[in-house]
Amino acid sequence: MTMTRPAQQTFARPPAASGMVWIPGGAFKMGSEKFYVEERPVHRVSVDGFWIDRYAVTNEDFARFVAETGYLTLAERPPDPALYPGAPPENLVPGSMVFHRTRGPVDLRNYANWWAWTPGASWRQPRGPGSSIDGLERHPVVQVAYEDAEAYCAWAGKALPTEAEWERAARGGLKGAIFTWGNEEYPKGRPMANSWQGRFPWENKLVDGFEGTSPVGSFPPNGYGLSDMAGNVWEWTADWYQARHPDDPGKPCCTPTNPRGGREEESFNPHRPEFRIPRKVVKGGSHLCAPNYCFRYRPAARQPQDVDSGMSHLGFRCVVRPDGAAAHDIPEGR
Repeated sequence: MTMTRPAQQTFARPPAASGMVWIPGGAFKMGSEKFYVEERPVHRVSVDGFWIDRYAVTNEDFARFVAETGYLTLAERPPDPALYPGAPPENLVPGSMVFHRTRGPVDLRNYANWWAWTPGASWRQPRGPGSSIDGLERHPVVQVAYEDAEAYCAWAGKALPTEAEWERAARGGLKGAIFTWGNEEYPKGRPMANSWQGRFPWENKLVDGFEGTSPVGSFPPNGYGLSDMAGNVWEWTADWYQARHPDDPGKPCCTPTNPRGGREEESFNPHRPEFRIPRKVVKGGSHLCAPNYCFRYRPAARQPQDVDSGMSHLGFRCVVRPDGAAAHDIPEGR
């Protein structure tokens, strides 16, 4: 079915910043019933039209922000001991979480087998002391906590997307497709995203050509012209995490517009009650996602992320919401 565009969209004006793409407002079905429980149920939502960055924020983008503001990321500041009862003193120093490929198969139930708190790790040294972003200027910035992403967006005159906005943009106009490009993972044998090929976390066959992050725009864009909405790095959204989606409203008249996810007090990790760190939704999967462990380089995929934690596979992109933008009922599909 051909997508029709409302007359109002003709008059949508681009934001002052370049490098953004207009996402038409409308209703779509969010979530999936086929994979992980937190993606359920599939439910109809509507969002207003908005602009979104074509690419994830890069190291060179973030460096410009830091140069102009003197901003220090959360990973570059000492942690507050009161927030981490029982934490070893050696961990209460500036640092962040870094992925380490294992030598062989490990227990996939314990992420400590491949993630390690690394003193000195930050956006400038994403793999810890001795690493750098030299030559990675066009790679997505990583090791940014939620407040770091918010600070950048505020400086740029933008905002973080809601989960619904992010998923609407990632789907690229496709109706219910598994991936951002369709239903076939490797169309004509071609990798369409930077993910993990092989048995995670020890065997990466590098079919896509990348061991870690890749320069933004290395893979084909989706139907809206957005790059890396699957794989490469997870991306922050503005929504508090809830363990499941709301039920489908059942009637078009009751479709929620611009939904905002859960509540902060319900976002805490129930398996770690000693740590009162709220969690936001992250979307898109990363270069560490593999079919045997984290088959989440899909638009419906979602995970919780502690707001205080940067990681070596987590970045973000921004949106601009025009004043007076209205939700247009654009038919689903293409």
